[in-house]
Amino acid sequence: MNINIKVYLHSKGTKFLQSGRFPVPQPGFKKDPDWTVAIVAYEWIQQIKNNFAASEDFRIDQVIYNEDIEYYGVS
Repeated sequence: MNINIKVYLHSKGTKFLQSGRFPVPQPGFKKDPDWTVAIVAYEWIQQIKNNFAASEDFRIDQVIYNEDIEYYGVS
């Protein structure tokens, strides 16, 4: 099973959007979709943070998965 994730972030005084499609384990998703997606999103956000490591003002403003589930203030 795949999900779509959008991450709205701020770095070096500029706002960005990064998005992607990611596989999630179907049994975990059926049992607790938010937790399963949170793990996948967290791993991807860590990769994004590494790309912007030099930026002191890096922050995640919003995470959306499957276009309708939103999380704000994720860092």
